[in-house]
Amino acid sequence: MRIFFGWLILGILGFTLVTACNHHTSQTISSSPKLPATECHIIKHTMGETCVPINPQRVVTLSSSTLGNALALGIKPIGTTNEIHQENKSLTSVKDKTEEIKLIGLSQPNLEAALLLKPDLIIGVDWFQSIYPQLSKIAPTVLGELNYPTWEKHLSFVAEALGKQATEKALWNRYYQRMEELKLALGNRYQDKKISFIYIWNDQISTDAKNSFVGSILSDALLQRPASQNIDAPYGAVEISLEELEKADGDILFVATYARDGGNQFFEKIQRNLLWKNLKAVQENHVYFVDFTAWAATHMLGTDAVIDDLYKYLVNTP
Repeated sequence: MRIFFGWLILGILGFTLVTACNHHTSQTISSSPKLPATECHIIKHTMGETCVPINPQRVVTLSSSTLGNALALGIKPIGTTNEIHQENKSLTSVKDKTEEIKLIGLSQPNLEAALLLKPDLIIGVDWFQSIYPQLSKIAPTVLGELNYPTWEKHLSFVAEALGKQATEKALWNRYYQRMEELKLALGNRYQDKKISFIYIWNDQISTDAKNSFVGSILSDALLQRPASQNIDAPYGAVEISLEELEKADGDILFVATYARDGGNQFFEKIQRNLLWKNLKAVQENHVYFVDFTAWAATHMLGTDAVIDDLYKYLVNTP
């Protein structure tokens, strides 16, 4: 069975992108107007080449990663999908940035809702190839690759589509500045410590590999991982059974639960298990609970949230 978490970021897959409703909607969507070459620039993407507005004003994003990157680049979309949206929570892990952004779907967009927004640009990921013809009739649409272990490439793709390459460079400069400050604050306190990170959803547990979103941040901070997580893995995660819980252990254990699929209830069961109680991090009271939507972000806004947590629990916690 493939790793859940890796492609929870791929839209909590298991959805069918082309539904009968979408098929019906596509029949009523007229083709988006073509822009003069002087008002657009060519973007290469998974579906070919598209001329997109030089200064788009009404952007729709498809995926939480695309949304977060657009916001980080200073563009507030008018609408978005968000596959990790949770009821009564902000659309992203970063608060106060998503007001007035219309949620047009979770794993897949509602095409009628997208059409009503009258976007001048749709930016998304290549999970939506099967409905690209319908999307491109609503507005110029570009779909970029989002491979969980190489999440940085999607930021560059969104920046190119929005003409925000200079802003992207500034974002990376700020990220590396924060990382240097974090390493200085950490000192050598954790040079011999192993930092573990697990996701819990429904009745499954996944450990985060080093070639993941969080794995890349921990690596940049020069923090060490347990041997079972110090590997590259498909989708950046490794699913483990309850009997393999020792693979989740470390000197420090970060835990994120996905409440929408029963993660909290399953975690309560795990905590009653003797294998959990025998973990070193548990016995030494070094288990820290972090926000799933932040640590699963795969976008630049999420890096700030993860770094903030590393300060909170590794620098400021005795």
